Amino acid sequence: MSVNYKVEWPMNLKALDPLEAKQPDVDDGLDVVDPARYYSREFMAQEWQKLWPKVWLLAGVASDIPEDGDYFTFAVGPEEFVLVRQADGGVKAFYNVCPHRGNRVVLNERGSVPRFTCAFHGWQFGCNGKLERITDQETFDPKLIAHRPGMTEVRCESLGGILFINMDPKAKPLQQSLGLPEGYIERYQIDKMNVVHHVRTTWKANWKTGVDAFYETYHLPWVHPQTQTVMEDFSQYDLYPNGASRMIVPLCVKSHRVADQEGVDPYLSFMLKEGGIDPATFKGSAREVRAAIQKSKRARAQRIGLTHYQNFTDGQLTDSWATGLFPNVQMGMHPEGVFIMRFLPHPTDPETFYYDTMILYRYVDDPDYTVPAWMGLPAGIDVTGETRPAVVHVPPGEKPNLGDVLDQDSELLPVQQQGLRSRAFKGPLWSEQEQRVRHFHKELDRYIQGLK
Repeated sequence: MSVNYKVEWPMNLKALDPLEAKQPDVDDGLDVVDPARYYSREFMAQEWQKLWPKVWLLAGVASDIPEDGDYFTFAVGPEEFVLVRQADGGVKAFYNVCPHRGNRVVLNERGSVPRFTCAFHGWQFGCNGKLERITDQETFDPKLIAHRPGMTEVRCESLGGILFINMDPKAKPLQQSLGLPEGYIERYQIDKMNVVHHVRTTWKANWKTGVDAFYETYHLPWVHPQTQTVMEDFSQYDLYPNGASRMIVPLCVKSHRVADQEGVDPYLSFMLKEGGIDPATFKGSAREVRAAIQKSKRARAQRIGLTHYQNFTDGQLTDSWATGLFPNVQMGMHPEGVFIMRFLPHPTDPETFYYDTMILYRYVDDPDYTVPAWMGLPAGIDVTGETRPAVVHVPPGEKPNLGDVLDQDSELLPVQQQGLRSRAFKGPLWSEQEQRVRHFHKELDRYIQGLK
């Protein structure tokens, strides 16, 4: 039987809200890409030349640097940047390089200073990047330093509390480049959230192998079978311009693959409790859990004064809007918090990447209020936002302890990376459940081919 999968298969939540509604189909073709892109040093070199210097990169969140002189560093491949809060409240970003001899000016991940001092020869720079002092300036020929060499600025823009940098002075503005509808990110008020957990792990796979794995729910029944009673793996996939995409993953429901659609199992009971409902008093079936949690969360928000909940659809109160920002970010977006994951390439090895995750939480002094459990927020940590936790660095080969689901992914990806090198593998065959992956690679190819 012939089926038009682009029309008849895709799951559609039939939402009326324009930000939640199913987006029109995008024809990205049926090309089978050369698998060498996942391990070739030549392809990696093309990415360094044609991709990374030209795109907006998520560098961090504004709440990490609230005061004048607060800064953090952000690295991608061989480049590192420092983002610093200015006296006027804005944020500037600079290459973390001293113009004198190329030393790193900032040597730690974050801090607060009145000025930056290079540890090599004591040159000093204001938080605005301007040169303030040259040690023994009289020993330099005035012609050599007449241009007053300061730290080199890089473009920096903010959207909804998230900070981005771009090395290309000719790149289009951030909002225009992201490809997401206006107000999409801002609705979540991330500017009122704080990082409460930050982990950086090293995975033995290509950064694109990481992106691909997290851009679909096709693998859930096989890699994460425990999710089947709390999550529908037929997600609504939406494609946007410039490589951006989304999947709305319905939570607090059972997968269509589960035979028993009525019984409330321990996993759904946990979600009920997380949503402010006592499982012992819940009399409904599994089919009624999602709506009950949505109603409970609205009532809770009204009780504790979270008026912005009125801007969310019912679906947003339970479901995960897994939103992809080209080229290397996915954000699991919820009213209570946002899970940011970045896939950062290794500087020299195409088969290693850094999986960088941040849990952002909007603190509420209420015992029932927390981020969704799938984020893997450890028990007993400070979630008030009063202190910014240090980055937890997990060495290669060690279990990341990111929660059951993400730990399973960390075990899978190195194995897949090995298979990508096989002479038997001719390239990925993407289904419509993997349309976000195809969309991502289509945009990547535009950069590699010099079309962007």
